Amino acid sequence: MKKVFSIVLALISLNVFAQRDIPFEKEFFESKKDGLKIAKDHIKSGDKIFNGGNNSYFNLAVKHYQAAYDFNPDNAEINYKLGVCYLYSPVKSKSLKHIEKSFQLRPDYDAYNIHFLLGRGYHLNGNWDKATVEFEKQLEVLRGQNGQEAEFKKIRKFMEEAGHGKVLSQNPERVWIDNLGPKVNSQSPEYAPLISTDESLLIITARRENSVGGLTDDMDALPFEDVYYSRNAGGEWSPLMNVGELVNSSGHDASSGLSPDGKTLFVFKGTLKGGGDISVSNLQNGTWTKPKLLNKNINTDAHESAAALSFDGNFLYFISEREGGMGGKDIYVARWDQKKGDWSVAENLGAVVNSPYDEDGVYIHPDGKTLYFSSKGHNSMGGNDIFYSEFIDGKWSKPVNIGYPINTPDDDVFFVVAADGRTAYYSSIRDEGYGEKDIYRITFLGPEKQPVLNVEDQLMAGSPNKQIEIALQPQVKIRTSKMILLKGIVVDDETDQPVSATLDLIDNKTSGVLATFNSDPTTGSYLVSLPAGRNYALHVNADKYLFNSMNFDLPDTAVYKEYYKIIRLKRIKIGESIVLRNIFFDYNAFSIRSESEAELARLTQLIVENPQIKVEISGHTDNVGGDEYNQKLSENRAKAVVEYLAGKGISRDRLIYTGYGKQQPIATNDSPEGRQENRRTEFKIIE
Repeated sequence: MKKVFSIVLALISLNVFAQRDIPFEKEFFESKKDGLKIAKDHIKSGDKIFNGGNNSYFNLAVKHYQAAYDFNPDNAEINYKLGVCYLYSPVKSKSLKHIEKSFQLRPDYDAYNIHFLLGRGYHLNGNWDKATVEFEKQLEVLRGQNGQEAEFKKIRKFMEEAGHGKVLSQNPERVWIDNLGPKVNSQSPEYAPLISTDESLLIITARRENSVGGLTDDMDALPFEDVYYSRNAGGEWSPLMNVGELVNSSGHDASSGLSPDGKTLFVFKGTLKGGGDISVSNLQNGTWTKPKLLNKNINTDAHESAAALSFDGNFLYFISEREGGMGGKDIYVARWDQKKGDWSVAENLGAVVNSPYDEDGVYIHPDGKTLYFSSKGHNSMGGNDIFYSEFIDGKWSKPVNIGYPINTPDDDVFFVVAADGRTAYYSSIRDEGYGEKDIYRITFLGPEKQPVLNVEDQLMAGSPNKQIEIALQPQVKIRTSKMILLKGIVVDDETDQPVSATLDLIDNKTSGVLATFNSDPTTGSYLVSLPAGRNYALHVNADKYLFNSMNFDLPDTAVYKEYYKIIRLKRIKIGESIVLRNIFFDYNAFSIRSESEAELARLTQLIVENPQIKVEISGHTDNVGGDEYNQKLSENRAKAVVEYLAGKGISRDRLIYTGYGKQQPIATNDSPEGRQENRRTEFKIIE
């Protein structure tokens, strides 16, 4: 009995001792004097940073206080300072452990702020209710004191965020979040991912030892930012490579935005005045050009950072902290001025999208109407959360929080979405990461599929066990885009060699050119985004070649599809022909519809620019209807095109028309798609 009593007393004594606030003094560490000296040296170094009062540098003190903590974890002051420094580090959630320990060891240490710090620690770790309780206690401390309006406002904002976090975390999004692996991520910070629409190119910002300048930033003792890239081949990302000296300098250079086709890169560069500007670089013959500053409508003396180019290149969305906004950093948009060849005066996107707090990390999806961005306002669950807004009926909708676990109580910025809308990329700090921030790929799974069960239990033959038959499973609505992604290569029809071509995307309703793209002169590759809701013509042009014509009629309800197409261009010579896929006629008639104007204008230009050629315009039908009827209809349609060309001043001596009816099909007549292919107008050089 005496032995048991002695053990209990010993355990109680150990527990009491463990909860004591143990100072860094000799009498407590008689056998560890050398370790004590090293620990006190670390405290001295940490205090030099901490007592400087600039929290931007607090992260540098973490390693010193951590070393002292490892020697003596039961000191209230070292736990307090380590916790506060973690709050200003990339891993803010680690603060809670030390702030709690400090409070346990010595509740009166900084009694004025301790409940606020505990609240922040609980908040950052997703303990919403505990965070709210501590924030309420902090408000009680402040009540009755003058001049605390700003503190009251700050704490109430945190309480609102904790409330949003509680709601959002109770209804988590079904997603997979996968690390891109060691070829992309390392022990260094990797962040600000950008992707081409087809996910073939990834561009990020990283702070690695192999930066171009090789210099270190005094503020956080990390290498300066550089821009890096990786390419996707068969689902595998290549090892991360530095973009090079033309883009990266000896200072900070960060990825800011990337055009959907991956050929225009926006780069952020800090300025001596503490602001930042946006520059643009273009991919030419496989090399990025030296970045050029955007004009004064975009860059000001204030801070401009993230940029996003619309699918057609006509709109630039960007972040600016200029005066006159809704509060802090706002999202602005500028339109490309075709006449001046530069960006027009920027406009604030308005109070629906921009909050009284900071917005950042803007990204416009290639569907042309979905804007993703980060915000500290709206219903953020803490810091920057990722939101999206849709352009509907000429205005931006109320932003929607993209949800938990993508959003966390800490900052979540720079979120880009692939063309299909089902995958996205962002940077995050997670336990399974390789270092600090890593790049992750998100896959949206959609709502969980709920089985609809048959009303009767079904018995499997020969089995005594009942098996419930799943009769039907409802369709699950998953996150997807309403657009087409068209990519491939442009080649010479005879040699199969790549051709440097211009691709004009045209709205057939207005005959206006929406966007112009270029195929790569070395590989012939191209990429075009086609948002739903328009009838498009795509004209592919190159010097000394006939143009290639394609049509895409996409209703608002069109679902995402991806096509790979080899575009074969034919040289201008006798016997070559092309299908004019954007000449339209009324049903069972030969009157040319207005949607044909852009195609006819391109055809007119081709004939005018080549005065030596004589051409045949031919009409073709499917096999529906009688031979005589189809023959006459096809002939009249061809004649209508010739009449149009003659009306534009082209000599009739250079034009003939022929109707072939259903005699020359180019596809099967056994399907609606094949019959549509066969109903066509063709152009052929005959002399």
